[in-house]
Amino acid sequence: MLFLRSLLYFLGSTLVLSFLVALSLVLFFLPVKYRYAILSKWALFCLWWLKITLNIKLKVIGKENIPNTPSVIVSNHQSTWETLALQTVFPHQTWVLKQELQWIPIFGWGLALLKPIIINRGEKLKAIKKVIKQGSARIKEGIFVVVFPEGTRQPYKQLGEYQNGGVAIAKKTNCDIVPVYHDAGKLWPKGSFVKQPGTITLVIGKPIQSTGKSASVLTKEVRDWTLAMQKFHSSL
Repeated sequence: MLFLRSLLYFLGSTLVLSFLVALSLVLFFLPVKYRYAILSKWALFCLWWLKITLNIKLKVIGKENIPNTPSVIVSNHQSTWETLALQTVFPHQTWVLKQELQWIPIFGWGLALLKPIIINRGEKLKAIKKVIKQGSARIKEGIFVVVFPEGTRQPYKQLGEYQNGGVAIAKKTNCDIVPVYHDAGKLWPKGSFVKQPGTITLVIGKPIQSTGKSASVLTKEVRDWTLAMQKFHSSL
């Protein structure tokens, strides 16, 4: 039954995404904020469709901590879910993504329309420079930047090492860092097509000022906060 419900979710989300990408391609000449306004509706649909088909709900804690100015969102990475949910919680945003994602039919085309920061993880030094340069440009354009500093999705209740790229963007632009924790992996695990019903909790921490501390110290501060949230919510 869960497989059939997961299949229904997949078919519905793919159909809606196909329509929105086609619409955005037609309106390609419009500024990116308009393309984002169209394509981000897919994330809203997906969260609603997950609730309808699989009874997966979202609980947000700390929404009052979202800054009024563009910031760097640093989130743990367990699932595909967070790439959708963050769009429904935070303002206009873009993401640091591995280049393989842009090659996925329809989904990758949609991403390419939203000015993501595409990196080749095999060229680490070039990737870091690109993240800092293009991430800083996005912040100056008024766009939030989402960074998954673990680099790859982790199993539920596990937290990988955090890289400094997201924090380096914040330091270069003197913007805030917004730490985010979620437990999506318990319902939508890495690499799993079948999803489980339940409630996913997303916690938004208080913004951290990027000035006065080194990138490594700030990165550790964000990871320590995330680890504390993980231990707390895993024990509930």
